[in-house]
Amino acid sequence: MASYEPSGILDAVVVGAGFSGLAVAVRLSKAGFERILVLEKAASIGGTWRENTYPGCACDIPSHLYSLSFAPKHDWSRLYASQPEIRAYLEDVVTRCGLRSKIRFNAHVTGARWDETATLWTVALEGGASILARGLISAVGPLSIPQVPALAGMATFRGKTFHSAGWDHDYDLAGKRVAVIGTGASAIQFIPAIAPIVERLDVYQRTPPWILPKADKPIAPKTIERFRRFPLLRMYERYRLFWIHEARADGFTTNPELMEKSKALALRLIDRQVRDADLKRKVLPNYALGCKRLLISGDYYPALSRPNVEVVTEPVRTVYGDGIETATGERRDVDAIVFGTGFDVQGGMLSVPIFGRGGRSLAEAWAAGKEAYLGTTINGFPNFFMMIGPNSGLAHNSQIFMIEAQARYVAAALRKLRTRRRRALDVRGDIQAGFNGWLAARLDAAVWNRGGCKSWYLDPITGRNSSLWPASALAFWRRLRRFRTSDYVWTTGAG
Repeated sequence: MASYEPSGILDAVVVGAGFSGLAVAVRLSKAGFERILVLEKAASIGGTWRENTYPGCACDIPSHLYSLSFAPKHDWSRLYASQPEIRAYLEDVVTRCGLRSKIRFNAHVTGARWDETATLWTVALEGGASILARGLISAVGPLSIPQVPALAGMATFRGKTFHSAGWDHDYDLAGKRVAVIGTGASAIQFIPAIAPIVERLDVYQRTPPWILPKADKPIAPKTIERFRRFPLLRMYERYRLFWIHEARADGFTTNPELMEKSKALALRLIDRQVRDADLKRKVLPNYALGCKRLLISGDYYPALSRPNVEVVTEPVRTVYGDGIETATGERRDVDAIVFGTGFDVQGGMLSVPIFGRGGRSLAEAWAAGKEAYLGTTINGFPNFFMMIGPNSGLAHNSQIFMIEAQARYVAAALRKLRTRRRRALDVRGDIQAGFNGWLAARLDAAVWNRGGCKSWYLDPITGRNSSLWPASALAFWRRLRRFRTSDYVWTTGAG
């Protein structure tokens, strides 16, 4: 099917065709907005599930929960879906929901500017083209810019280097001496996948993660068939998983004592899977469970226990032509360096230059710290909406639930704009300030701020937690369930 080529003024432009971009596009279509366009910089959809193809890549939320409520899938093959299956699911969502013709691929957005006179967004594309739209939705996602540390001497290294989000599948790691920098969510998945094939694996760890057992397994064919025949059973499974995860919310935010059972489980996993006393010392975290992203795995510790794997806790001093030198002066020759160092979450929110009222950029508005209203709208940026914006991330449940709450809210806002015959809506400054005051008070008591660690949750410049939602997912849904017109300033006018 041919791509939709717009002329004139669009109802809305969505930037990004990952989970959040597709979700909001579907909701807008269902709300009666036909003149919408999804701009995707790549040649296909998928977002982070397109970019991350490293060995072992999978979700750490159960499949039936990590999916869109309006596009259920009865035949997930495993409890925790792998990257290829999630990517295929998203392609199926596009087909089922008739979105293909609304997506323009290879469309790199270079910026967007609010025209106060015309009350329109001008969206600029690489190559010089531009698009006019009433509404603008950023769905680029916070996990879109790989973060590679600036190690001294990197330019002198003669071996192979790549980030886990840009895995080089043409480079054969078999029989190679490999250094992995980082031990986060991606690294604990690909390290077990490559450890058996490399000659030697040096894992450079700055801070050990807390890890819980991953009870992954194939979903039995008879169970899949029951989900196909009886959709209510599939729905029950989704709700069951939701409430299991939702029960953990208070442990992260208001009642840390609730995390003690999880901590005991994590400690038992170390005791059961790590026999070497020195390795056990290295992998035991010295901060509160939940302070950094809580990970799940059943094969990470066994991979570290292999005779060809060593965990290196000394900081990297420099990279030289054939390897890495630590702060103690020890040199280790390697053929390849793989970065499992995550993403520039704070920079990801600003990856597209946005200019609102008076030509003020989003970067300027956020110079003292990132903030929004309900993680979705931002004062001074009319008719602009951000998916997975500041403080809408989750540490305890499925992000897809949050995305859908935002998508419904965005659709309700634009529908209200149309029915009230207004040109623009802009969240009131006092409403945004009051909301962020509530956030600050909640976050101050949360484990992410008080748990004794440094994490990507915290803005490296301001030190504020601008990433996570400090309450239950259900509380977020309740706040976004009804669009409150009194929270916004409305612009009238002809056109």
